[in-house]
Amino acid sequence: MANPKIKSSAQTAKKSNATARRKPAAKSLYSKADLEEIFRRFSIQRPEPKGELEHVNPFTLVVAVALSAQATDAGVNKATRALFAVADTPQKMLDLGEERIREYIKTIGLYRNKAKNVMALSEKLITDFGGEVPRTREELVTLPGVGRKTANVVLSMAFGQATMAVDTHIFRIANRLLLAPGKTPDEVEHRLMQIIPDHYLYHAHHWLILHGRYCCKARKPECERCVIADICRSPEKTWDIPAPLVELPAQNIGTQTVG
Repeated sequence: MANPKIKSSAQTAKKSNATARRKPAAKSLYSKADLEEIFRRFSIQRPEPKGELEHVNPFTLVVAVALSAQATDAGVNKATRALFAVADTPQKMLDLGEERIREYIKTIGLYRNKAKNVMALSEKLITDFGGEVPRTREELVTLPGVGRKTANVVLSMAFGQATMAVDTHIFRIANRLLLAPGKTPDEVEHRLMQIIPDHYLYHAHHWLILHGRYCCKARKPECERCVIADICRSPEKTWDIPAPLVELPAQNIGTQTVG
């Protein structure tokens, strides 16, 4: 009997994304035209948003994102520059050992537990994935210290897949703007993936993070600086005139867990 074809990780990821997009569309207070205009304006403001975490390959990105939980990206970068200079593959990380990893990352919160996770995920990558970072969410979340948000960041930044990594900023404004309200990050993620126009989806999570960080701030939204003030349906809105639509200086995207 002939062996069945084994689907590649990329094929599996493509099928999973297609299946998710075929689910019934989530309800939104915004029309398709509204959503198109919101993300068109964001795309003009920030044509090529970039992530802040420094990495040299998919493996170091996985490690960096895992280390960034309850820590600032700037703090993670400061610690990982020296670490990645000597250990940029799973095998090199294992050879380094847990004690030496701790020394490199001891300025990061929860560094002892994180060092254990880095060792464990490096070992699993070698034993289960041939030393390569998998390209599907289902496989990524099997790695120690890697949750759904981390997996989404890796899929986007390392492999160019359109994902929605819901951090505190996205969770807040999705609910505040009534854009994609949900009680959990997973609910918000699903609803955003359903309503965002396909051609804006790749950068959408970056735009929403930056909008939440620099404009629709946690303590007090700066509505007078908002380019979608006329479209926004938030009950907290204090301004109806959109700010001038111009490209902004580059601003990096940090990561911040929901909590």
